[in-house]
Amino acid sequence: MTRIRRILGLDPGLQKTGWGIVESVDNRLKHIANGVIQTDPKAPMAERLRQISVGIEAVIAEFAPSEAAVEETFLNRNPGTTLKLGLARGVVLVTPARAGLDVAEYSAKEVKKSLVGYGSADKAQVAGMVARLLPGVEIANEDAADALAVAISHAHASAVSNRWAAAAAAT
Repeated sequence: MTRIRRILGLDPGLQKTGWGIVESVDNRLKHIANGVIQTDPKAPMAERLRQISVGIEAVIAEFAPSEAAVEETFLNRNPGTTLKLGLARGVVLVTPARAGLDVAEYSAKEVKKSLVGYGSADKAQVAGMVARLLPGVEIANEDAADALAVAISHAHASAVSNRWAAAAAAT
């Protein structure tokens, strides 16, 4: 039975939140769209968070994903920066959840290992593998590449989980 899944990948950021949509059909991936939600750096925090939410809502409305995957953020040396990024990440998690999507989370190391086979791969290696897995894709920028990588990782991880579940049910 063929199952088509449309996955929204999100790379949280206060200035730029990357997003990417891939379609997973069995073991095949298809690029649907990608881009970046940019906030006004001069706007108050609440307005910037609203801009991220509205942007994600627009992506969900236009592309109708069935599920979402979000990259976990790393700790920064500056506590203030870490807190601000945490606020953005909260919006990135709750917006697709409010739209009724299941939301999975993956660490950057998990995403890199899934795509490149090496958890400390650099951004160029990740973007290169995204381009290889989605031939002909035009990636908006590195934030969008990271978001596509998260979506691809989720497609791979959930496909393996589904196979295990099917095998367990068959026994």
